[in-house]
Amino acid sequence: MTRAAAGTDVPTAPAFTVDGEPLAFVPGQTLAAALVASGRVAWRTTRGGQRPRGVFCGIGVCYDCLVTVDGRRGQRACLVRARAGMAVTTGEGDDD
Repeated sequence: MTRAAAGTDVPTAPAFTVDGEPLAFVPGQTLAAALVASGRVAWRTTRGGQRPRGVFCGIGVCYDCLVTVDGRRGQRACLVRARAGMAVTTGEGDDD
């Protein structure tokens, strides 16, 4: 394990916000990968039945992982690469 010397700048992981809360990610991760890595496996529910949904296929074929990214609704979290400063919202009827 590497420790930073006292008084040195330690680089911080980049982060985006999910429903107003910061979430750090590893560069190159998709939004879905970052959400799952943080322990969040479901982030929306179905219109009919309110069943939880998150990543299902992970390759953009299905629409279970929809989120809103910087105001753009219906984005598949498994296809969108995380970028520092993104504002992501979940569970807002993104499948309308």
